[in-house]
Amino acid sequence: MILTVSNLTVARGGVAILAGINFVMVSGTALVVRGPNGSGKTSLLRTIAGLQPQMSGQITGAEDRIAYAAHSDGLKAAMSVAENLEFWSSVFGGPSIQPALNAFNLNSLASRRAGHLSAGQKRRLGLARLMVTERPLWVLDEPTVSLDAVSVSIFISALESHLANGGMALISTHIDLGLDAEVLDMTPFKDLAANVETSDQAFL
Repeated sequence: MILTVSNLTVARGGVAILAGINFVMVSGTALVVRGPNGSGKTSLLRTIAGLQPQMSGQITGAEDRIAYAAHSDGLKAAMSVAENLEFWSSVFGGPSIQPALNAFNLNSLASRRAGHLSAGQKRRLGLARLMVTERPLWVLDEPTVSLDAVSVSIFISALESHLANGGMALISTHIDLGLDAEVLDMTPFKDLAANVETSDQAFL
């Protein structure tokens, strides 16, 4: 799989906030998106995941191949851990949930209702959903929020296994995950968007 982003302009509220984004990802690689709060990281990830349209530019290779995880864990509180994973498995064709239970250390919690989990346990379950999608590209917006150090290690192990098996990951994070990954800094693209807006205003 190859994901290609060419001259992408990302908007928020109809206003360009990032411009001139170019990168290529191939199977087995990760790309870490960095920048201060408000720099457009979430908007970029949502655009690549197809949750909002780009203002201009091209995104190729992502069609029906993305699993997206953001701040919401996307859980059904009245259902058990296993039932939540079975639900998402059924949406994506029915793969076994056992590898996800194993990878995110959820076996002992399989029968517990999601609404009774701690914040960190909910986060692990939300991330475990990625595995049952069997989508090659994981697009992750601050995936370690609510995770303690042990749970961060569990997540990193699952992520490294995903990459080793030919998967890809595009990740916005403020912490060092210890991955062998390229870094995409939002600052130059925000500066380009500001210049685009200035140029447009000159013609108003």
